[in-house]
Amino acid sequence: MRTVGFTLRQLASFVAVAELGSITGAAQRLRVSPSAVSGAVDELERVLRTQLTVRRRAHGVTLTRSGEDVLRHARSLLHEAEDLELRAQDSGDNLHGPLMLGSYLTLAPTVLAELLAAYTEEHPDVDLDFFSGSQTAVLERLTRGELDLAVVYDVALPAGISTHRLYSAVPHVVLPADHSLAAAECLPLERLAGEPFILLDLPPSRENTMALFAAAGVTPHVRFRTTDYETTRSLVGRGLGYSVLVQHPEGDLTWGGRSLVPRRIDPAPRPVDVCLAWDSGVRPSRRAEAMLEMARTLHGTARGDL
Repeated sequence: MRTVGFTLRQLASFVAVAELGSITGAAQRLRVSPSAVSGAVDELERVLRTQLTVRRRAHGVTLTRSGEDVLRHARSLLHEAEDLELRAQDSGDNLHGPLMLGSYLTLAPTVLAELLAAYTEEHPDVDLDFFSGSQTAVLERLTRGELDLAVVYDVALPAGISTHRLYSAVPHVVLPADHSLAAAECLPLERLAGEPFILLDLPPSRENTMALFAAAGVTPHVRFRTTDYETTRSLVGRGLGYSVLVQHPEGDLTWGGRSLVPRRIDPAPRPVDVCLAWDSGVRPSRRAEAMLEMARTLHGTARGDL
């Protein structure tokens, strides 16, 4: 087997420079001198025989096209090197080391919380943490290598993302309990066209919801926009409008104790898959594999298996 000419230290220096955009910032992260970081990147470029960075005084560091390609592989190699060290330390099912999960905001209170609780019970020595935010922010962190796995909707996912389907959810209308249409078992969106609408204004929820209205030939009268799931429900509970949501909590009360009435949409919309996602170019760590196996046990067979 041919011996490679670069080192993990050089890769780590390059990744830090790429992520922070400066030699100084990378040096602070790695706790070495700026000259050491600069020398490591120089040597990596020499060994690979290509320019990876463009360094301009007062403008920081940017990557060349080759640098962007190498960055993805460098992250994967560093990830596998760390996992190899941790695998050697682990014995049997006694897992150690970090595991960082991401979650779309509306899925964090239910799906993410369930996974965190079950995983912590089975693997208490894993340093488990999470980030929740918009799906765009979660996927950006996932592709940058900052997350091991992410709980997201399988909607408009970028190329290079593998998924394991957890379950499917169907969008539904949410009404105040005293709404005149609350007694109906299911509702065409046309019957709500003139009423005030509360829009959960987060991608991909926003795009999915507006696509439902477009398919029905309805332009909703948007009265309020929110970026919080429970705020949306609370505004509906106060009688300020109706909404269309995908997630359905166990109870139909808002935090303020107001009753909500979920109703099916007629015709029934296409279900939306909720999934665990990971970067296809990065081999999941043993800790991430354990999370995937737990998800398969909790939610059935996988799609996009390893």
